[in-house]
Amino acid sequence: MINRSLFENTATAFALKSDSELERAYFLFKMISSQPLVRIGTAATNFALKANLPVEGLIRSTVFDHFCGGVNEEDCLSVIDKLYTKCVSSVLDYSVEGKEVEEEFDNALEKILKIIHFCDERDAMPIVVFKPTGFGRFLLYQKKTEGKALTASENDEWDRIVGRFNAVCKLAKEKDVEVLIDAEESWMQDAADNLVEDMMRKYNKGKTIVYNTLQCYRWDRLDYLKALHEKGKKEGFNIGMKIVRGAYMEKERNRAEEKGYRSPICENKKETDDTFNNTLIYILENLSDISVFIGTHNEASCYLAMELMEKYNIHKEDNNVWFGQLYGMSDHISYNLAAEGYNVAKYIPFGPVKDVMPYLIRRAEENTSVAGQTNRELTLLKTERKRRKV
Repeated sequence: MINRSLFENTATAFALKSDSELERAYFLFKMISSQPLVRIGTAATNFALKANLPVEGLIRSTVFDHFCGGVNEEDCLSVIDKLYTKCVSSVLDYSVEGKEVEEEFDNALEKILKIIHFCDERDAMPIVVFKPTGFGRFLLYQKKTEGKALTASENDEWDRIVGRFNAVCKLAKEKDVEVLIDAEESWMQDAADNLVEDMMRKYNKGKTIVYNTLQCYRWDRLDYLKALHEKGKKEGFNIGMKIVRGAYMEKERNRAEEKGYRSPICENKKETDDTFNNTLIYILENLSDISVFIGTHNEASCYLAMELMEKYNIHKEDNNVWFGQLYGMSDHISYNLAAEGYNVAKYIPFGPVKDVMPYLIRRAEENTSVAGQTNRELTLLKTERKRRKV
């Protein structure tokens, strides 16, 4: 029987936090719970960084250190080792966004290859992650998705993107490291999906190495998965899928309205939850063909996954099932699942403070818009503060 109060255990959830780190977390989530404060803080931070004011130290000691592992890979090692003492693995996430030039894409490739070598040396790091637009221009993916003909130079550019994907997946296969490839906006996603599918075809024979990402706030994603599953069965390759609810909802809805097409986003939260859970059910019913990384901060979905694993006699340590949360969030889920013997990994963003700010701002805005999430974090932190004072 599944323990339905598992995520209430704050002693396990916050065992790695010192009293001062607990207080900092409480302060940060209290700030994030206020929309006006997040708006003012975001504007002030952006201004200070652009004006080269000396604020990096302040950012680093507060929001950066709570949500990020460090400014480079070596910087993250103490965090990685600390997490692994509680059987929580780490996925280093190079969270530098919005680059547009070939040199930056080559730098990102070198960074990911370096991380794979890091992974090869450490049991605590079985997985690597990257974004498609880390390796190539958004507008080129968009043009491919729209089915428009590429110019000769764009074809060369696309070939370089394919080469970067290949380099990562090939090395990952050699080193037995799994690769999660993030999903982005719907109007560039078909090109990324097709490319990731090619990587699965090539590298997912016998064992799952390459994972695509399904954003389940899109109502078409389960049908997409089912069609891909049929291809995999026919052609003899495994499917790897990270499932998440999604990160670009407002942008997707606004664009659909502006361009006059049906929004790809589910109409409400319940539909999104149903799509996520139905996708999870489908995958766990077909685990011989599909491996899953369950990227969620939703307790109900985690309990559902645990119940399904019990129902289908899936061992907790089965490498085809991983749970994942972001560093600095939902510790009550991550550490309690790990203590029960499930495979758990934290996404650990890293990068120069200035370059990681877009990621941190998005985290703050997402937490503000999902009031239940922030309130839950605050309640659990309050409970642990009280427990320690007894």
